[in-house]
Amino acid sequence: MRCGKCKNADTKVIDSRIIDNGQTIRRRRECEFCGFRFTTFERVGLTDLMVIKKDGSKEMYDRAKLKRAVMLAFAKRDDSYNEKIEEMLNTLESTRQIQGNEISSRQIGDDVLAMLKEDFPVPYVRFASVYKSFTGLEDFKKLIE
Repeated sequence: MRCGKCKNADTKVIDSRIIDNGQTIRRRRECEFCGFRFTTFERVGLTDLMVIKKDGSKEMYDRAKLKRAVMLAFAKRDDSYNEKIEEMLNTLESTRQIQGNEISSRQIGDDVLAMLKEDFPVPYVRFASVYKSFTGLEDFKKLIE
């Protein structure tokens, strides 16, 4: 692992902890050259999960892309939601990994909406407005009803 400050390849692990219910390992590292400390995370990659887009094309599943979309729904809220978002993504990924190696983008969106609906009403409405391409106030009223 390269140092984020001086780019030196020699770093040592100072501390390791298991987080996200055993899904991720958090490591504190220190550069042996400049002494800079930084954190890295390890998680099992879903390299074989393909997303089928609306137009029928396929692309590799990108956790960061989905996380950005969910984070937008939580915009301007405190950072305490970061752990909840990670838990949601872990749940979604582990469920989908069991069910096969292809999933439609529509199913991903529906799964995220289902997870948000119960506990996070405002992010639910925000995510739905983008995911379902709301065009006016009537769309919001229908969703809320």
